[in-house]
Amino acid sequence: MENFPVIDLSKLSGEGRKETMDMIKDACENWGFFELVNHGISHELMDTVERLTKEHYRKCMEERFKEMVASKGLEAVESEINDLDWESTFFLRHLPVSNLAEIPNLHQDYRKTMKEFAAELEKMAELLLELLCENLGLEKGYLKKVFYGSKGPTFGTKVSNYPPCPKPELIKGLRAHTDAGGIILLFQDDKVSGLQLLKDGQWVDVPPMKHSIVVNLGDQLEVITNGKYKSVMHRVIAQKDGTRMSIASFYNPGSDAVIYPAPELVGKGEGEGKATTEYDYPKFVFEDYMKLYAGLKFQAKEPRFEAMKTMVNMDPIATA
Repeated sequence: MENFPVIDLSKLSGEGRKETMDMIKDACENWGFFELVNHGISHELMDTVERLTKEHYRKCMEERFKEMVASKGLEAVESEINDLDWESTFFLRHLPVSNLAEIPNLHQDYRKTMKEFAAELEKMAELLLELLCENLGLEKGYLKKVFYGSKGPTFGTKVSNYPPCPKPELIKGLRAHTDAGGIILLFQDDKVSGLQLLKDGQWVDVPPMKHSIVVNLGDQLEVITNGKYKSVMHRVIAQKDGTRMSIASFYNPGSDAVIYPAPELVGKGEGEGKATTEYDYPKFVFEDYMKLYAGLKFQAKEPRFEAMKTMVNMDPIATA
């Protein structure tokens, strides 16, 4: 298996720009994932985020997780569990309106740090969307505009911890899925691994690297790029030792954003005048897709796209 794509973002501003853009293009077309180093977010800030996240888990969530495991008898399971994940999570919303002040048990320092970190990730997501536009031959700002809707993008963070699991062969940390949204930025533990993506029928480890940000593409970018870029199945394998930290931030379209293949990418294949994909992607409102996704997250994405076509045909408002 060729090496997982690791991209040095600092080279964008120098002589290495073309090579860096080519690496991003290749990663988007062939992996759906890549890892950024020298991305401009301060290591000091990242270290503080990690320290406070791990402290918060130990103080506020670890005991609750152990109680859940005991109540469900998970330590004694004998067969594979397919209806839950071995993870402890909470969610933060940043855009369009932050809920940071409303989350219980968050220390004031942690709120302040997460707000600062989210602001950095938001800038990074917007930069990445511009780089994707450039690689795709779309006009500057196209993806940001599509994501905007009437109230701006939705942006939130899932903070997860994956505690040691006695039977990782029977319980997944997080079951295989593609992400529903736009572009996902992940700050993951650099000591405890577990994240894997499906490439060419094989599960490939996403290497844990200190101070890196892992990027992956969601279902919405597959639709907008008319299948040129694809969202990729990924999962988290639970581990017997160590608690894995995962902070995944989702920069998604606004709830009322209308999502459809970019006209410039329809009917233009690799120099043959064909579409980039055999697949005929639907047009829909992002919020409608999310309602459908909620019940079908751990299933294949293609039936979701098909279902959106049916829904759109039934609801003329959605295509307006």
